Amino acid sequence: MSLISVLRTGVSGMNAQSNRISTVAENVQNSSTTGYKRTSAEFSSLLIENNTGTSYNSGAVETTIRRAINEGGSISSTTSKTDLAIQGKGFFVVQDENKAPLLTRAGNFVVDGPTGNLVNSGGFTLMGFNILDGEANPTLNGIQGMVPVNTSGLSMRATPSTAGSISGNLSADTADLAGALSPTNYSKKSSIVTFDKLGKSVTLDVYLAKVPASATAPVVAANTWSASIFAPDGTQLTSPAVTLAFGADGKLSGAAATAAKTSFTIPGGETFALDLSGATQFAGSYDLKGTANGKAPSAVTGTEFSGDGTVYATYADGTRLAAFKVPLADVKSPDNLEPRAGNVFRTNNESGDIQIGFASTGSLGSLKAGALEASNVDVSSELTTMIEAQTVYTANSKVFMTGNELLDTLMNLKR
Repeated sequence: MSLISVLRTGVSGMNAQSNRISTVAENVQNSSTTGYKRTSAEFSSLLIENNTGTSYNSGAVETTIRRAINEGGSISSTTSKTDLAIQGKGFFVVQDENKAPLLTRAGNFVVDGPTGNLVNSGGFTLMGFNILDGEANPTLNGIQGMVPVNTSGLSMRATPSTAGSISGNLSADTADLAGALSPTNYSKKSSIVTFDKLGKSVTLDVYLAKVPASATAPVVAANTWSASIFAPDGTQLTSPAVTLAFGADGKLSGAAATAAKTSFTIPGGETFALDLSGATQFAGSYDLKGTANGKAPSAVTGTEFSGDGTVYATYADGTRLAAFKVPLADVKSPDNLEPRAGNVFRTNNESGDIQIGFASTGSLGSLKAGALEASNVDVSSELTTMIEAQTVYTANSKVFMTGNELLDTLMNLKR
């Protein structure tokens, strides 16, 4: 037996336990780090091959460091709309200041003041697909086409009106109109507010007239109205006027309902489809209601996420615009990803190449907005490991001390 090998074995054991204590220290200090994945030290024996039945030289122990990257942490809700958590498989794609792509589970994103990009606590920028001009078409095995998620760069948005409706009652007690329908000759007048391409309001005047009996067929003579729309400058937008031929039940149906729908171009705006088929003619009061889509210019006030990864820019008027879509990435062997500073990972030969998809598709997990994934560290288990490592370290030091004493005894034999 070689006493030198005893010393080396003792040192090997102490080094192994030192590595184990180091992983415990890192785990404990990151137990509150969002998306952190615990590290462990795994041991394997290293034997000396020339041992015989009568002589034995002790070997050593090798340490392999492993990260439980594929093991998820608990999900907890937060008060921030830009916090994201992944339930199941997958990683966020982020980039560093050198634009190098990396993977992370840390979804504590906030808007960066200087750039407007969404960045997490490690300073890494969230990447996604711009969907303002169409649906996202990811490259399955790469990040081509992905850009930093940045909704603050969106300008004010105006939504031009394209459709509207007028409904309600036209009183059957209204007297027939004498003469042609015009802005100076009408039975009733209403208005409806629309918006042009610049978001400026355009008030359209709706002139209505109960048509005299002599102007229509006898069956509908007492039940017919005409409606004409005029622009603010007096330009007639509907020519000829819209005919509202009510049935004996006071409603528009069939061909009459179809004829009560018209379209025209709003000055400075889009083609506008106006539906008057919801109008009725009953005895009683005149009571019309009108609606039109479109919005005045509004500024971006914030960012919201949906469960499928769509990023919405929220506007001051309460509307939302789908601007980006955040994908999820995966690799064949997540536990073999290379950890980097900032709670991020880089792919390598052992982990396999990156694969891109969207939340809740295939084997990828789902996204939860307003939530964060906690570290997967169990502090009580780490403290138990610490005590065990300390005990084994002490035992290895005793082996080293005993071997050293035996060497001293051997050296003293020649004195």
